[in-house]
Amino acid sequence: MEQPAAGNANVQQDIDYVKIIKIVLSRWYWVASSVIIALIVAYLYLWYTPEVFSTSASLKFDEKRSEISELLNVRNVYDRNNKMQSEQFVIRSRDVLNNAIGSLDYNISFYLKGRVRTSDIYPQKPLDIAIIEQDSVEFTQALFEYEPINASTFKLSHLENGQEVSKNYQHGQIISVPGIKFKINNSTFSKDNNAIYCFKFNTKRSFLGRISSGLNMSETKGTNILTLSQTDNNPYFATDILNAILRSYVSYDRSQKTISATQTIKFIDTLQQNMSKVVKASGSQLEQFKVSNKVLDISAAGQDVMKKLTDLETEKNTLNLQGIFINQLEKEIVGNKNLNAINYNLQGITDPMLASLLTQYNTLLLERETALSTFKPTSDKVQQIDKQIIDIKAAFVSNAQSQRQKNQKTIAFLDQQIASIKQTFNTIPKAERDLINLQSSFEINQKVYSYLSEKKLEAQISKAAVTPGATIVDFALYNPTPIAPVHKKTYVSALMIGLILGIGLIFLVRMLNPFIYDKETIESLTNIPIIGVIRKYQDAIDEDNRQILSIKNPKSLFAESVRSVRTNLSFLASEKASKIVCITSEISGEGKSFTTVNLASTLSLIDKKIIVIAADLRRSKLHHTFKVNNLKGLSSYLSNQAELAEVTHPTEVENLMFIPAGPVPPNPSELLYSDKMKNLLESLTQSYDFVIVDSAPVGLVSDAIPLIRMADVNLFVIRSGVSRYQAASVPERLSKEFNLSNIAIILNAFDNDILHSRYYTTNYTGSYYANYYYYSDYASTGYGGGYYSDEPGKKWWEFWKRK
Repeated sequence: MEQPAAGNANVQQDIDYVKIIKIVLSRWYWVASSVIIALIVAYLYLWYTPEVFSTSASLKFDEKRSEISELLNVRNVYDRNNKMQSEQFVIRSRDVLNNAIGSLDYNISFYLKGRVRTSDIYPQKPLDIAIIEQDSVEFTQALFEYEPINASTFKLSHLENGQEVSKNYQHGQIISVPGIKFKINNSTFSKDNNAIYCFKFNTKRSFLGRISSGLNMSETKGTNILTLSQTDNNPYFATDILNAILRSYVSYDRSQKTISATQTIKFIDTLQQNMSKVVKASGSQLEQFKVSNKVLDISAAGQDVMKKLTDLETEKNTLNLQGIFINQLEKEIVGNKNLNAINYNLQGITDPMLASLLTQYNTLLLERETALSTFKPTSDKVQQIDKQIIDIKAAFVSNAQSQRQKNQKTIAFLDQQIASIKQTFNTIPKAERDLINLQSSFEINQKVYSYLSEKKLEAQISKAAVTPGATIVDFALYNPTPIAPVHKKTYVSALMIGLILGIGLIFLVRMLNPFIYDKETIESLTNIPIIGVIRKYQDAIDEDNRQILSIKNPKSLFAESVRSVRTNLSFLASEKASKIVCITSEISGEGKSFTTVNLASTLSLIDKKIIVIAADLRRSKLHHTFKVNNLKGLSSYLSNQAELAEVTHPTEVENLMFIPAGPVPPNPSELLYSDKMKNLLESLTQSYDFVIVDSAPVGLVSDAIPLIRMADVNLFVIRSGVSRYQAASVPERLSKEFNLSNIAIILNAFDNDILHSRYYTTNYTGSYYANYYYYSDYASTGYGGGYYSDEPGKKWWEFWKRK
């Protein structure tokens, strides 16, 4: 966790990108482990995940004119968008898919059982299974496992009511399970490399979900071509079912057009029957008039009037036919209780809105049928479609009414023109006028009847040679290349994820880290100077620190770092001939006593007379280090139970004396606050060059406060990886609270672990830099290598160990 500099205007921090790279490389094995784990997960994923295959095909839709449009002699307007969308629903409809499934051998599916997963082996049929009797609805769809025992016997296992049922059978023996009877006719014994085959009995419904979920369609922009694709775990099944869907759709489309032609013929028949009666009646009237009035010819003026009258009446009858057809459609849509598709094609009939509404109506019916395969009729999805169907019905009725009103206005206009023409009859003799009326009526009715007969014949021919509205452009082809999972892509993704997780783990550990690790962190948190950095001793240290390590291994990096602190200590209170040095920390366990022992022993090597006082009267362990009896000590002296000479002990180190803490008193703070303690320190400065006081932690008790105020130099120990961030603020708080200027920090047990080092470069300017002392952290491998240091070297196979 990075901390900003402690509010010093003379501190400038820049991100060191090289340091960031070094931080990542310091835990390269974390990243490598993450990558390896990610690759293993990817391998297992690829091993356990079935492959998905895809194949594609295409359909081209043709623009057709309907028989009804031909009948009414109107222009057909082709709506490509509605056509493509509605036909996609048709392709997904239950009828089309069920017919496609029916064209395959779907009754039994075979599988190969593997150690990891069971695979569909369509179209292979390793077993000859004959179904003898099967319930059409209720029969078991459990997975049967076939295991041959010998040439004539096999074991069949399956789950029934949650329990595994296993039984041996003979080839050709009838096997009865719930809802089905069958037999396996294999007579040749073959283990086939110990392969275990499975099979199950299917219904068409068993495949609907599998097909629907894998079927996708997309329109080719600006064309009438629809591209279909089918994905499945079995590439052979995907190819066969997609081709079956294409054939099923084309067949379905042809049958629907046949139904449309049949309905058209039926509609024409109804009109033609009525018109036949009218033609016969008008013909009879005409003949009777001619006979009774002996009028055979019409004058030229009468011929012209009759032609105009016939044209207007024909147009009027055409509009009446449209009205009849619209009424018929409206009746069928409103009374369509079973929600069956209306197969009339209204594209181009006077008002294009009616054709659009009929298309939307049929599309919603198909959508409802598709939804019912997944949802119940009471579900929100189906209810929403039902509401849309009701709205479409209402819109159709409204538009049909508008169309009728429009036709009525046109008919009224035609009636006015007809009436105007008939007014010219006054110049024509009455007998001729009557003949013209009868002749015109007969010709109009005969023309309409002939026209209906012609269109009926055309519809019959169209029905006999009906062609589908779509052409299969490309059939689906077998594609053995899986589209998922892609091995290369999966491994590359796993590699990237592993790298990201590994690097992320490094920075997560840094973010969650609450501890101080290096001097840069301390410098960013406080203005108190750092007097030195004591390196971590790499070998094991006994619990009581009985080894004075700075003397035991004088060439070690640890010993040299202690000597660096000793050098810098001479700059503190340099005007003092004899110095009282108080060593403390925030809490126990930060190496306060350890630092005291090694610093004192190092000072003694330069012919300085040193005395160490164990002033932690509550929990001192220094007597174990110096191997001194603790029955009498500082507490005994301060409580007037012993003389100074009785509690002062020589040590194994020359020039180094030691005063143990003694028994734990009931009032340690009062004893350390006493004048006797102050006098003791003053008297010891007369005999020793350094009086080093190992005090209690200031973050736990107040025992060290009087010693800190009496000391010439106060050293605050912060342990790398143990002391938390708030520890760095303690010495500055003491300095301000007691107006002290003699506090310095020692970073103890520094391990040069770059993982938790700061990635900021800190630049100091002005007087701020003058507060800092020279010290070395011995990070250079050239100086700290085998040339100078006598620390044990790292073997090549111990690459995970840090130096």
